[in-house]
Amino acid sequence: MVGKRVEKANLPTKTCAACGRPFTWRRKWKDVWDEVKYCSKRCRGSARFSSS
Repeated sequence: MVGKRVEKANLPTKTCAACGRPFTWRRKWKDVWDEVKYCSKRCRGSARFSSS
C-alpha cells in the first residue's frame, strides 16, 4: 500500500481571511496547513492592500 486515500468530502476546510469563502486542504499545504489563511494568491495579495 503506497498511501492512504481520503475522500474529498472528508478533507479539512477553512474560511479565507480575505474573501470569506471556504476552501479545502491541498497536498502542497500538508506541512503548513496551520499557517494557511488565504484560498489563493489573489486573496493573499488583496489582503495586503485592504489592511490599510
